Amino acid sequence: MALTRINNNSLSSVTAAGIPGHGNLTMADQWRITQDLTGDHNPISTNLARVDENVFGGIGTGMSESSGIFTFPSTGIYLIHFSIVVYTSSTSDYCRGYIRTTNDNSSYQAAATAYASAAGTGTPFNSGSTQFVFDVTDTTTHKVAFRILQANTSNKVRGFTAENGTFMTFIRLGDT
Repeated sequence: MALTRINNNSLSSVTAAGIPGHGNLTMADQWRITQDLTGDHNPISTNLARVDENVFGGIGTGMSESSGIFTFPSTGIYLIHFSIVVYTSSTSDYCRGYIRTTNDNSSYQAAATAYASAAGTGTPFNSGSTQFVFDVTDTTTHKVAFRILQANTSNKVRGFTAENGTFMTFIRLGDT
């Protein structure tokens, strides 16, 4: 709900549906890593699956994926969220997860980075997350991919088949 000031300086509520270009959300989708990944992946192209539990609340036509490259179903402004869960083999290890975007379907650049590292002896699991708002003006040229960079090949980015551990969320916020 947005608030707007009216003549007598009191506030009045306005729903998002009442603001031009900001109607109800038309797309929400989630994907996850289904098995642990070791080493670097650029892009992550294996063990990817759309969340499919019977209570999953996706909206509209979701993302499509091929060889780790995600294609948007329509133009618009999208919130992209990437969350990683990491098992590190020592206290000095870390993992970075990247959201990488392109607007020419060729040159991918890091748009956002998440870090996860060992917190100390006996705490080998950690997580990190990052987000990016992407203006998709052309679905044939504007794409997104995800990258994992690990400090140690013994580290594991955790994947699960029945719950989100390392996952991506895509929400279309409105028109471009």
